[in-house]
Amino acid sequence: MTGLVLKLGPRERVLINGAVIENGERRSRLSIVTPNANILRLRDAIHPEEVNTPVRRVCYIAQLVLSGDADPSEARLQLLRGIEQLSQIMTDPDSRQKLDAATTGVISGQHYQALKALRGLLPREERLLATRPQ
Repeated sequence: MTGLVLKLGPRERVLINGAVIENGERRSRLSIVTPNANILRLRDAIHPEEVNTPVRRVCYIAQLVLSGDADPSEARLQLLRGIEQLSQIMTDPDSRQKLDAATTGVISGQHYQALKALRGLLPREERLLATRPQ
């Protein structure tokens, strides 16, 4: 069986195709077998007031698609432009790999994979922004 396996902690919430699902009292494991299901762990969600950096902005657009708050075809161009802008600055091999994976995810309509790749850039962005003068 293929698909996504979610491991949820007690009371953890996840958004699946627009429905918020809350886990019970114990840890559990869910297998999502429906292809192209839109899934977002709410603990990983970026809130609008936290969208204050270039990587977070692009992540947020992908997140809006997953939550059903943005049309995938309309968000596609914004995501690809944002990824292209990030690739102008993040030129190291690891960042390039993540940006390539994000691009592939957007082009193939796999927004979860795109978001996952983009979230991998957040620690690097934090380090880069921490080194700039305030």
